[in-house]
Formats: sequence, structure tokens, C-alpha cells
Amino acid sequence: MLAWIAGAANASGFLVVHQYTSHMTGMVSSLADALALGQLSLASSTLISIACFVLGSACCALCVQWARRRVRHEYALALLIQAVLMLLFGLLAGRVAPGVSLTLHMTAWSLCLMMGWQNAMITKLSHAEIRTTHVTGLLTDIGIGLGRWLGPAQDRLTRRRARRKLAVQAAIVGLFFIGGLCGAWTFQWVGVVASVPLALLLIAMALAPLWDDWRAWHRWQRMHRVN
Repeated sequence: MLAWIAGAANASGFLVVHQYTSHMTGMVSSLADALALGQLSLASSTLISIACFVLGSACCALCVQWARRRVRHEYALALLIQAVLMLLFGLLAGRVAPGVSLTLHMTAWSLCLMMGWQNAMITKLSHAEIRTTHVTGLLTDIGIGLGRWLGPAQDRLTRRRARRKLAVQAAIVGLFFIGGLCGAWTFQWVGVVASVPLALLLIAMALAPLWDDWRAWHRWQRMHRVN
């Protein structure tokens, strides 16, 4: 689901700011090109985009570490915060609120912040095996997995494990692509407001574990009062 949402946000974001805000390799290359060509305004904007991506990742890591010591579902709060960020982005960039809007540069920075947040969350959740905001690493892993699966020296158990991992990785790449199609099509119809349904979907995903944590905390409070 996160891969589908990331694909949708990335594709629609490209139609807004004309760059892929999850592609930090391209961002760093753009920064080098801008500096070499003396385009200081573009270089500063690109540098801020990179900093926003890093800031999003750092804040997400701090959020997960804070939740890990206090609740059972350590990623639910991070998911909810990402949903709120995406909801605010859709409302502000879509100029739903009167007199409040984002500039093109601010839109790119906001997208980079959200991409960094989501990438850090899924990286920590999967122990650095999966990243949903870009597929370069996933395609590399798929190539390595194919080599393990097709290798003549592999035993049956190794082949089975490689096949299962390949299925998960292929599903993530496929959902990222489908999300990109859905995001681009929806953006053409309604504009940046298309990110609002994505935010509502993230909120729906976070509500159940957050409710479970709240009930557990409420039970603990009652037991503490009785004792």
C-alpha cells in the first residue's frame, strides 16, 4: 500500500514541479550541474530539497524511536503524521484554503519532506530491505534474486526463499507503477487535491493500531488508579 501511495505521490508531484522528488540521486546530480553552470538560485533550491528529504527521514526516525518506548504499534503514529503532512500539502497546494497557497519551490520541498519521511519509515520497518519511494534498489535486488533462484548450485530451500522474496519485490515495483498511473490520471482530472484521498487512506491505515494503543493505555491508567 505504501508503495502504491508513493508511486501516486511521486508521479503527480512530477506533473506539478517537473522533477521526481523521491529521486535524490538525480537531485544531487542536479545540484552539481547547477553549481557548475553558475545557476545559484537553482542550486540553492535543490540543496533545500535534499535537506528536506534528510529532515523528513530524521524526524521519522525520532518519531519511531519515541513511540517504540511508549506504545506497541511503533509505526502507527509515524503513519498518521505522514497522512497529516500529505493532507495539508493537498489542501495548501490545491489552494483549497482561501488566501493560502504554496509556491512551486515550497511544493517541491514539501514533497521531498514527505518522501524522506515515508522512506525512513518503511526502511526501519523492513530492517533496510525495502524502500518504497524509489525502485532502483528493488530492481537490483530482483536481479540478484533471479540469479540466486536460477543458480545451478542452489538447494531447494534457497530457491524457495528467493522465489518468495522475488514475489514481494515484484509486487512492490508493480504497485509503485500502478500508483504512478493512478496518480498521474487523477492529477489530470482534479489537480493537486488528488493527494487528499491518499492522505485519508493513510489515516484509515493508522487508525486501528492507534485505537488499540489508546485502549491499552486507558486500561493501564485504570489499573494504575486501582493499585
